[in-house]
Amino acid sequence: MKAPTEAVEEQPTGPPGSPASKTPRPKDPRGTRKKRGTGRITNTLLGLASAALGLLVWVVLAGSGIEGFPGPVSVARRAGELIADGTLFEDAGASLKRVLTGYALGVLLAVPVGFLMGWYPVVRRLIEPWLQFFRMVPPLAIIPLAIVLMGIDETPKIFVIFLASFLSCVVSTFQGVVSVDVTLVNAARVLGARDPQVFLGVVVPASTPFILVGMRIGLGASWATVVAAELIAAQGGLGHRMQQAQVYYDLPTIFVQLIAIGAIGLAMDRLLLLAERRLTHWQERR
Repeated sequence: MKAPTEAVEEQPTGPPGSPASKTPRPKDPRGTRKKRGTGRITNTLLGLASAALGLLVWVVLAGSGIEGFPGPVSVARRAGELIADGTLFEDAGASLKRVLTGYALGVLLAVPVGFLMGWYPVVRRLIEPWLQFFRMVPPLAIIPLAIVLMGIDETPKIFVIFLASFLSCVVSTFQGVVSVDVTLVNAARVLGARDPQVFLGVVVPASTPFILVGMRIGLGASWATVVAAELIAAQGGLGHRMQQAQVYYDLPTIFVQLIAIGAIGLAMDRLLLLAERRLTHWQERR
C-alpha cells in the first residue's frame, strides 16, 4: 500500500518558454500587509528610542555642571507657565502667521517661474544669472535693508520669508523640469501629444517630487528667517520672546521657544512628507 502523498501546489504546465510556464504566482496580500505593519511598529519603536536617547543626553548635560543650563523639569515648568497665561500660543501664532504668509507667496511664485525656466531656454538664460546671484546673498543679510525700506511692521518680515522660500523652491522646480527624461517627452510627441499635453501629462508629474523637496527645504529656510527677523525687530513672536529672555538670562524660556519652533516646524514637515507620499505614490521607494 502506498503512503498518502502531501498536497502539492499546482504549477502551470507547458513546454519551457511557453506562456503557461512563465505565469507568475499571485502575491499574497496578507503577507504584504503584515510586512507594512511590522515596518510601522519598527519605525515607531525607533522614534521612541531616539526621543528617549535625546532626553537622556539632555539630562546628562544639565547635570554636568554647565552654569545655568536648564534641565527638562525646569523647562517643562516654564512651558506650563507660558501655556497657562497664553503667551506661548500668542507668540507661536504670530510666528506661524508670518511663516505661512511668506512661505505661501514664495511657493506660489516659485513653481510657475521654475517651470518657465525649465521649459523655455530663453527665459532660463534671462532669469538664471539673477537667481544664482540672489541665492548667494543670505536672506538674513537683506533684513536690515528691508527694515530701512519697508519699516518695522510685518511687511519686511514677510518679504524676507518670501525670498527664502522662493529661492529654495524655484531652483528645485527648475531642476525637476530639466531632469525629465527626454525619451518620455519624445514618446509623447510621437503619439501625437501637443506641447500643453506633454507639459501637463509628462513634465508636471515627473517634476512633482522635485517641487515637494523644494517646498520642504523652503519651509526650513522660512522658519530660520522668521526667527532671525523677529530677533531684530518685532513686537511679538517666538524669536522676539527669545530676544527678551536673553536680556534677563532666562534660559528656560529660551529652551521653550526653541522646542516650540522645532515642534511646529517638524509637524509642518511631516504634513508635507505625507502629501509627497500621496502625490508620488507611483515612485519606487527604498
